[in-house]
Amino acid sequence: MRDILPDEVELRDATAAAILDVYRRYGFRRVETPALEDIRLLTRSEGGENEKLIFKVLKRGEKLAHAEMVRIDDLVDLGLRFDLTVPLARYYAENHAKLPQPLKSLQIGPVWRAERPQKGRYRQFTQCDIDILGVESAHAEVELILATLDALLTVGLTGLRVRLNDRRVLGALARHCGFAGERVGQVFVTLDKLDKIGVAGVRDELRGDGHPEAAVARMIDVLERLEREGPALEHVRALLGPDPDGVHGALHTIVRAVTAEARGRYTIEVDLSLVRGMGYYTGPIFEVAHSGYTSSIAGGGRYDRMIGKLLGREVPACGFSIGFERLIEILKERRGPRDGGERRIAVLVDGQDDIATLVALARELREQGQIVSLEPKRKNLGRQLEELATHGYGSYAVLRAPGALDVRPLARRTGKEEARS
Repeated sequence: MRDILPDEVELRDATAAAILDVYRRYGFRRVETPALEDIRLLTRSEGGENEKLIFKVLKRGEKLAHAEMVRIDDLVDLGLRFDLTVPLARYYAENHAKLPQPLKSLQIGPVWRAERPQKGRYRQFTQCDIDILGVESAHAEVELILATLDALLTVGLTGLRVRLNDRRVLGALARHCGFAGERVGQVFVTLDKLDKIGVAGVRDELRGDGHPEAAVARMIDVLERLEREGPALEHVRALLGPDPDGVHGALHTIVRAVTAEARGRYTIEVDLSLVRGMGYYTGPIFEVAHSGYTSSIAGGGRYDRMIGKLLGREVPACGFSIGFERLIEILKERRGPRDGGERRIAVLVDGQDDIATLVALARELREQGQIVSLEPKRKNLGRQLEELATHGYGSYAVLRAPGALDVRPLARRTGKEEARS
């Protein structure tokens, strides 16, 4: 968890506004859920490894006083949400009668995971999610992917690559290799670490978990073959054989539709090594990678069974989440002169100036669309002007004649120059 300084807050606000504008043009509407959820909702075995990372909240007042503790978890009744999807399922189950059908929801907000912080990964971080609830066909996946790519392109990203797979393909792969059906979920958790620990690391972890040696050997053979030959949609057909669920057809539809809209701006490919860590996925899963960045910057998939466990009837659902912190890290590294800097004016206030006059002149500039701040004038004016430029001001002004401001431009500074200063 961290404090965020004003320059980054402005970048975050501008980035979020651009993303939200794109999503609204695709028909998504904002919804909000609380930061705290019932601990029973958060621990329903659908969050995968993230359930081990929940910040738990102890019972309070009389509930705590009367609690009988056998384990520490007996004192817990709430937890901080670890993503926006599980709360959305609860939200829909409780409010579906008042919501449009299908629901195209848009969320942006903080989530919490008690994990080791690293670059682009924090214990409190922001997610930006879009979900389509109530649509069974693959056009939901297509729209989610296209909307997210459009949003990422809008904020200036290039070199985007979509990786696509299907949990049913992964299940078929696990069965093909000979893993026990009840342990397939554990196999998924290990495969999800492939990018971090490599094929050898996956082999060692599968062996350490006590899976049959023959099954481990077959899985490693498949992974090594994919490394040599590259992922391809043809591998899916060969692996699935008879395909009563239409998995191959759905993947083909997604690839064809997204490719048709690419126009050289991004690529999409089927990648049988893609797993996604959440336990709630039931069908297509996808991630967006950015050239030069090791981790994915967006990910999602279909989770058709989650809402049914809360509502009592199945509701098809699919979602896509932008890793907002990772996106901001990329934009900070690439950032040039601040957007809107030409509209930021610092009016320097001398001790002899008439404050009422300055306030009126500043108001007139604001009415013209400028961003105006009254700043006490310092003795070291040169140093003050350097700092104003560093903090994103495009101009400064002083009172020269009665009732008139002399507005002068400040030298523009790039993010790299600021980092050296």
